[in-house]
Amino acid sequence: NFKSSAKFIKSVIKQRAIKSEEEIAEIEKAIEISYDMNTTAMREMKPGITEREIFGKVQGIALSKGSGVSFPIIFSVNGQILHNHLHENIMKTGEIAVLDSGAETVLGYASDITRTIPVKGKFTVKQKNIYNIVLDAQLKAIEMMKPGVLFKEVHLVAAKIIAEGLAKLGIMKGNIDEAVDKGAHALFFPHGLGHMMGLDVHDMENLGENYIGYNKKIKRSKQFGLAYLRLGRELEPGFVVTVEPGCYFIPALIDQWKKENKHSKFINYKKLEEYRDFGGIRIEDDVLVTETGHRILGKPIPKTVEEVEAECAKK
Repeated sequence: NFKSSAKFIKSVIKQRAIKSEEEIAEIEKAIEISYDMNTTAMREMKPGITEREIFGKVQGIALSKGSGVSFPIIFSVNGQILHNHLHENIMKTGEIAVLDSGAETVLGYASDITRTIPVKGKFTVKQKNIYNIVLDAQLKAIEMMKPGVLFKEVHLVAAKIIAEGLAKLGIMKGNIDEAVDKGAHALFFPHGLGHMMGLDVHDMENLGENYIGYNKKIKRSKQFGLAYLRLGRELEPGFVVTVEPGCYFIPALIDQWKKENKHSKFINYKKLEEYRDFGGIRIEDDVLVTETGHRILGKPIPKTVEEVEAECAKK
């Protein structure tokens, strides 16, 4: 019956959520492959080639060094389109491309890493400004991770940092705490901060997200943006979780909200027009919750503006 099925599902989740040392080592093997996938993309990126050329090289590394990709690669200069699996654009100077990809080991464990890469090898000033807002949100979110902390609270802190950064650029306005509470930031950050990882890239998702990411103490929000947070519950030692804030300028969503005059108290729609064709930025790492805090898994993959540009220069 349903009750016994729910009990079984919760038992499986309890077992798989806590990763053993052997499982952590296997995930780090996958991240080693991701290192090569991402740094190769940075070095090979240049104007005049199609996204497919980079996509093919990245996928080839996953196939040659593991058992393939852990999910279909997302690689596009249209980073504002979440889960974009088209790779037909010819990349141009001044554009940035989001690479969200992962490798799978022979034993089936996954990595999930995102980097945003300038096509010409250098970020513009405007791109640097948004990039550093997202990076700050990611670093502060990771700093918070330790046993007992609600991942929902980590998500909200990241959202606030993004909103504060956008306010400094004149894109958002008003009381930022109120703006985040009302969900105005979700125009720019419409997805969750992260999810469990392991044998599945969205670990155990087929068992039901509400069983994995929520419990009697913490329920899923119905608010746009926050509703898509896959993990809201307290963190425990042994959890492996992605931390992947992003900032996106989605023309169709901007037009819809502007037409509805939605959150005009917090969004400067006139200033926002300057960023309409910006695209999107996301930065993602895989993080282990330890007994006393956290550890970013794997060999550090270039992440700061300076690190990414330096890797891009290694042609």
